[in-house]
Amino acid sequence: MTSVLEMKDITKQFPGVLANDKVDFDLKEGEIHALLGENGAGKSTLMNILYGLIHPDHGEIIIRGKTHSIRSPLDALDLGIGMVHQHFMLVNTMTVAENIMLGRELKWGPFLKNREAEHKIEQLSEEYQISVSPRALIGQLSVGEQQRVEILKALYRGADILILDEPTAVLTPTEVETLFKTLRS
Repeated sequence: MTSVLEMKDITKQFPGVLANDKVDFDLKEGEIHALLGENGAGKSTLMNILYGLIHPDHGEIIIRGKTHSIRSPLDALDLGIGMVHQHFMLVNTMTVAENIMLGRELKWGPFLKNREAEHKIEQLSEEYQISVSPRALIGQLSVGEQQRVEILKALYRGADILILDEPTAVLTPTEVETLFKTLRS
């Protein structure tokens, strides 16, 4: 099976700290990986490089057989890479659908196509067994539900490679179980 993603010889140094030293990472279709290590081991740095938030000093990123320079999260999203950060990036006073659409709104002239977006979110929820109402307010959702919204947001934007930064850190044991069930689906 060929790789969907390869990170080769990735090196990143900050003043006084070598965060990543010639790191190789390989991902094949359908695989789930966990990066383990102590705080400061460079796990988040490596994933932030893949998502375009940090730029490597050396190395290459190959996606579906082509080498890419990922300079921003928009570049990553265009390549099908989504990221759910440890600290969610949601607006509490907005609905699930509004948060998911933010920056990628469907429009008809000056009007937003909220119903169409809500329908697409419902389809994704059903397909991936991620139960969240598109009309619910973010501020009224549990932490686990907010994480599911972040996952749906990445899927809505076309991600087929999903990075989760410390996904279980803020979840209850039941929410952890639900997260892993979702990922396996």
